[in-house]
Amino acid sequence: MSEPSVLKLHHDYADAHKPLMGFDPSKDYAAQVAAVREKYLELLNPPEKTTEPVPVIEYISDADPRFDEIRFSFETEPGLMIPAHLLLPKGVYKSGVKLPVVIGLQGHSTGMHISLGRAKYPGDEETISGGDRDFCIQAVALGYATVAMEQRAFGELNGSVAEGVGGCWQPSFQALMLGRTLIGERASDVSRLIDALEHFPECDVERVGLMGNSGGGTATYYTACCEPRVKIAMPSCAFCSLHDSIFSLRHCMCNYIPGLFKYFEMGDLALLIAPRPLIVVCGKDDMIFPLEGVKREFETVEKIYAAAGVPDNCALIVGQAGHRFYAAQSWPVYAEMLKKL
Repeated sequence: MSEPSVLKLHHDYADAHKPLMGFDPSKDYAAQVAAVREKYLELLNPPEKTTEPVPVIEYISDADPRFDEIRFSFETEPGLMIPAHLLLPKGVYKSGVKLPVVIGLQGHSTGMHISLGRAKYPGDEETISGGDRDFCIQAVALGYATVAMEQRAFGELNGSVAEGVGGCWQPSFQALMLGRTLIGERASDVSRLIDALEHFPECDVERVGLMGNSGGGTATYYTACCEPRVKIAMPSCAFCSLHDSIFSLRHCMCNYIPGLFKYFEMGDLALLIAPRPLIVVCGKDDMIFPLEGVKREFETVEKIYAAAGVPDNCALIVGQAGHRFYAAQSWPVYAEMLKKL
């Protein structure tokens, strides 16, 4: 008799399972959106707003010839200050000009400095140059007001360089024991960041875009599902069938939302983003977010956007390599989507 396999048992359940609240084009669209939103927020359980996130300016610098920089922090929960960097194209600071905003979320790395193209630790140079991960520098060069925000358990917020992938395991389990999720906390932090950006006259908070790669892409997608002020979402190397990726492959604990797969596949949650533009970026050789799982779930996205009456507001970008961002292909599509706002 072969040894029992818990993994096989779980896979058997998953293979036979149909998410209870998957998108059904034959059903009332608005009713599905309402039901999915209620269940999703119950599962994600982001912290409620309990503070007024007024930015605390740490320094303002014009030293870089490419942009002006404002380093600030804001309180997202009592006692927790989130650090961030606002980059503005030269000549914009205190000019009276308002620019569309791009918030960039770095994934599992040594911190948000990667998004700024700044190496702080061994291996950072390779991380930056090997995958277009300095996306905040890219965005400000394109004329956007751009924000790099540190995510909980990464970088300056209890990240562990020694672990190599951030220090998110223990905070993830702690959040679960408190009835929370770390990804829900990260989504709440983005919401409080948007509150804080209202204090910067250069930032047009009516045109906020959110993007990131890997863990930053995950936070981008799940945040866009619960924060309507995110007007464009561009998750990179994160959107994929839950069955093919998060369920079947080893991922960091911060990717998991208890009970999510019982009710939804990844594509179904686009009900909470449409009609706002959604740009899914992936790599054809990404080993942890397989391309077939991406394509299959994007078919659901297309059906949702068609039902919402905006079939052109979603796009799939497939890069010709692995787990990385694809700047040259992605930013032109972003610019076109921005025109729809």
